[in-house]
Amino acid sequence: MISVHAGDLAGWIVERSSGAPRYLFGIAGPPGSGKSTLAAALADELAAPVVPMDGFHLSNVVLADLGLLGVKGAAETFDADAFVGLVRRLRTAADAVDCPAFDRTIDEPTADQVRVEPDDAVVIVEGNYLLLDESPWSELVDLFDAVAYLDVADDVRVGRLVDRHVEFGRTRPEALDFARRSDEANARRIAPSRSRADVLVSFARSPISRH
Repeated sequence: MISVHAGDLAGWIVERSSGAPRYLFGIAGPPGSGKSTLAAALADELAAPVVPMDGFHLSNVVLADLGLLGVKGAAETFDADAFVGLVRRLRTAADAVDCPAFDRTIDEPTADQVRVEPDDAVVIVEGNYLLLDESPWSELVDLFDAVAYLDVADDVRVGRLVDRHVEFGRTRPEALDFARRSDEANARRIAPSRSRADVLVSFARSPISRH
């Protein structure tokens, strides 16, 4: 595994994707680590589409029926088989692929929000569980050209999560409880997958030594 600063990541991808018919790049990490923000920045720099894993959330009705609504965001609250199938299709498809996304304003997945065209040379896929060593998630690592893991301090992540939950309707005490209980349970589950990444992404530059 190598370490790359977030600001240098687009150049790192360009160097490695040159000449490839398609370069499939994954961004993984725990909740609140900044995956969507980094993916959007890379999309702007590379003119690349972003496919979010969150588009494969099971609907709230299904989660309620399964008794999983209270742990929404855990690996079992996604249609993992469908997500793996889509990534496999992105790897091999010669035609356009329409992908779902997730609308936080309604807290539901929405179909056909991202189109990956046949001539998209770089495709970015982001989500918590891209490196999870559990079936069927474990099939993903062989479908990507490289997967990055975002390395962010826990207190920073939790603060972001609380602010996000408040923005989308929870009270601050509710947001803090959900972040500490559900989001952090997912973070602990994801943490061992860090060792499976190709790239460790940092957000702080090392200070220049004067010695």
